[in-house]
Amino acid sequence: QVQLVESGGGLVQAGGSLRLSCTASRRTFSSYDIGWFRQAPGKEREFVAAISGSGGRTYYADSVKGRFTISRDNAKNTVYLQMNSLKPEDTAVYYCAADDGYGGNYYSTGKYDYWGQGTQVTVSS
Repeated sequence: QVQLVESGGGLVQAGGSLRLSCTASRRTFSSYDIGWFRQAPGKEREFVAAISGSGGRTYYADSVKGRFTISRDNAKNTVYLQMNSLKPEDTAVYYCAADDGYGGNYYSTGKYDYWGQGTQVTVSS
């Protein structure tokens, strides 16, 4: 089992940047695929980005491609989500999730077994 803690959320103006961090408790962190999802009020949780355990494969939602970058530092048990050119529609609670399985659909919440508590991102216009 792994525990995930997100940090780095906050209030930012449109066009600004934030970097979210997802830190895991597990020492075998490199074996976990990590996904970022977000959920706005009244909406379903949606995929944002994901990264394989080795960091060799990354995946992005079309809505964030070119603006967000996911990366990981396995030595620090941390995955980052660098968010640039933020828009008001990026406002949501952002969650990181981990999967210790092999393969699966990175874009689906069903792939992931462990979830953090979420961090709020608010982008003002």
